[in-house]
Amino acid sequence: MLPVLVSVKGVELSDDEKRWLEKNNPAGVILFSRNIKDLARLRELTDSIRSVVGRDDVLIAVDQEGGRVRRLNGADFHTVASQYVLGQLDEEMSAVHAEIISGDLRRAGINVNLAPVLDIAYPSTHPVLKSRCFGSSEQKAALLGKAMIKAYRQNGICPCIKHMPGHGRAETDPHLNLPVLNNGLRELSKDFFPFIENNDCPAGMTAHIVVKEVDDALPVTLSKKAIDYLIRGIIGFDGLLISDSIEMKALNGSIGERAAAALAAGCDIVCYCSGREEELDELAASCPPADDRTLQKLADIYKLFALAGKQPDTAAQSRYYRAVGLVEEYNEKYDATEVLTRMKQ
Repeated sequence: MLPVLVSVKGVELSDDEKRWLEKNNPAGVILFSRNIKDLARLRELTDSIRSVVGRDDVLIAVDQEGGRVRRLNGADFHTVASQYVLGQLDEEMSAVHAEIISGDLRRAGINVNLAPVLDIAYPSTHPVLKSRCFGSSEQKAALLGKAMIKAYRQNGICPCIKHMPGHGRAETDPHLNLPVLNNGLRELSKDFFPFIENNDCPAGMTAHIVVKEVDDALPVTLSKKAIDYLIRGIIGFDGLLISDSIEMKALNGSIGERAAAALAAGCDIVCYCSGREEELDELAASCPPADDRTLQKLADIYKLFALAGKQPDTAAQSRYYRAVGLVEEYNEKYDATEVLTRMKQ
């Protein structure tokens, strides 16, 4: 098995993509808005991915956080609030939020949600992240994150906490540049707290961010020192560690060099999101097969997928939509789509 999450270009697999998936047996595929037209076509795509890869348990992941970060949009899917809105409510509403999303994901054949975001919002937090945070309280972020994680797991969806060890203090967008934190570890303990409290989550994602006190040269994703000391050590996370998207401009080197460096640093899985054929081939040539430790973590995650999921609680969902409707969304002026477009230039 190739220890990667890769993307595809459209709403159906091309012949070249089918050949690549069949040959390389990736751990999983990550989907974006470009892959999603409606529920029927999406289910055909996820069924096709499973068939071509040849594994029913292949990870099929998506970013369905809520608010503006929702890849599943349109009449076939529920509209859900941002974590900024949820941060002003209670644990029950975070759990219902995850239950609503889980229902959409299960119908679509998706088994991994790259959520919740456990980063802390600060006055200086970059707008690309701020509305995706529960707020400025580390205790509330930990509690709401825990409720959401539990609900995903109960519904047969693997959650993924992000972005470890904490991205909230970054004033730079890692899509475009490398954020650097000069804060000491004692000060950063607030940022670590929600991750420590949820370190039993089955999957987690790294941050492309330099923590100077631990490694003043390399971002956490590429730093064995930072992964060992901060993520595996202080946070105590022992689950499946997925890199944030390796084509972001926060990282240097070719796609193959970045992927190999992330795996060597201690990431279990590398996430690659652009779907370019030449880079997919480079990725396959640069990554060693998944090791036994990674395969065991994946096996633990596969057990979640067998859970039947809870029946929808329509009364709770009604309370959710009444509650989120009373909270004003974060006034967002940052155009993430434009950032992604510039990232690919």
